Amino acid sequence: MLSFRRMKTLQKFSSGHAAFHNHFNQDRHLISRDHYKARRSAALAAWKTLAA
Repeated sequence: MLSFRRMKTLQKFSSGHAAFHNHFNQDRHLISRDHYKARRSAALAAWKTLAA
């Protein structure tokens, strides 16, 4: 938080970062590698369609 000079910029960054993190956080230790890779690829594909 010290690197942000204004609270507004911190809020903008954290809201964008939270959306990105929630989309890609998959709890790798709870699922198999193949299932993790499939879910990760699906998440990336969804993110690319949203960003386009």
